[in-house]
Amino acid sequence: MDATMQRVKARVLVVDDEPLLREFLNEALARHGYEMWIESGGEAALARAKEDAPDVILLDIKMKGRDGLSLLPEFRAVCPETQVLMMTGHGSLESAVQALRLGAFDYLTKPFSADAVELAVGRALSVGALHRENRDLRGQLSLERAMTTMVGRSQQMDELRSTVRTVAPSRSTILIQGESGTGKELVARAIHEGSPRANGPLVKINCAAVPAGLLESELFGHEKGSFTGAAGKARGRFEQANGGTLLLDEISEMDPALQPKLLRALQEREFYRVGGAQSVSVDVRVIATTNADLKARVREGSFREDLYFRLNVVPVRLVPLRERPEDIPVLAQHFLARFGAENGRPPMRVGRAALEALLRHDWSGNVRELMNAIERAVILCTGEELRPEHLLLEPGANGAAAGTVGGNAALGFRIATGGLEATAEDETLDAVEKAWILRILAEEKGNRTRAARRLEVSVRTIRNKLNQYARQDRAQTRPASGEEATRLAA
Repeated sequence: MDATMQRVKARVLVVDDEPLLREFLNEALARHGYEMWIESGGEAALARAKEDAPDVILLDIKMKGRDGLSLLPEFRAVCPETQVLMMTGHGSLESAVQALRLGAFDYLTKPFSADAVELAVGRALSVGALHRENRDLRGQLSLERAMTTMVGRSQQMDELRSTVRTVAPSRSTILIQGESGTGKELVARAIHEGSPRANGPLVKINCAAVPAGLLESELFGHEKGSFTGAAGKARGRFEQANGGTLLLDEISEMDPALQPKLLRALQEREFYRVGGAQSVSVDVRVIATTNADLKARVREGSFREDLYFRLNVVPVRLVPLRERPEDIPVLAQHFLARFGAENGRPPMRVGRAALEALLRHDWSGNVRELMNAIERAVILCTGEELRPEHLLLEPGANGAAAGTVGGNAALGFRIATGGLEATAEDETLDAVEKAWILRILAEEKGNRTRAARRLEVSVRTIRNKLNQYARQDRAQTRPASGEEATRLAA
């Protein structure tokens, strides 16, 4: 995109209490194709910047009411990527240096020409574009690194990774829902790492772990003397996360009395500390997680509907492990390699019997339970192959017994992921193999190429397997010969 196209789209906010200067700047810059936003006071300009960040701000240092130096930190908080040019009619080097220390891009000394201000704005836009490009590249690299921890080859995991790549660069609030142990915090971290805020902090708080009476102070901070024990001013998690991401874990457990204050902070990007009289503005992206059904909580009246809609801008649902069994072998090998290395063990493998046990288990604790099972097995195993007795799996809710296929469908025909392998050597695995191949084909609407890709085999293998199943079905349904009938009767 060339400079002309960039300038046509660039938005410039002018904040000055002198009508003649506002008119001059509007005319001087509008003719170059900039979209001009003109404000006479700082509060109105801040409100506008919160709604939609401009590309450049021209901010006067000396104004009636609040001066530019006091407004600058707030502009930097609500729109950190915007370049701010300070304007002063006094030529004070001290105020200019202070403005630069507070985050201003540059300053202009009045009176200045139209060419001078246009040149300064163009330079600010060029630097801003370069910063955004570098940020995007860093974000892509960070996201790909974070995605390596999202292990799995199921269709659900592919869709999840695609969703994370799509939503990470945005500013939108994210609501991650999923059972305990499905990796909600892992996904939240990947979204943060792939966002423009990757260089900012990722601040976490568990809403269920903090007593209701203290959660407001933990979130928004407090002023000295605001309650017994408040010996000084304290910054809350929102302020700590300024310029970054705030992760609200188990949001469903938040006290209903505190929910309106959270809603205001999300909508206005500002809040009051406990005992404070002045609002605090922040630039924070919020990611909330829950293992509860928030819609049900709304119907029950324990969770505000307007807060639910404000959090649920981009919903992300994590599928439980029992609904994506093809990920179990991959995750098992991943954890085996990790814990084997941590414990100084030589390369290990999951034996066929152990793999069958893993595939039969219902995994009510999801990935976390699987991770703990493999870590335990690595500690208990004295050889190179994990066996069922090393896993110490407790009977699941589905009541699956050893030697049968329980609540999970399992990939039995050949699972090769590093050192983990199972072969179809008995009737149980043959039956599982057939059921799994037919299921994947059904999900892919009969497309053998896509099914082969998901199963990590060739299309020829799929075709041969289907021919084999057809022969078996014909053999089972054809009438028995006389010799066979005599043998069966005997």
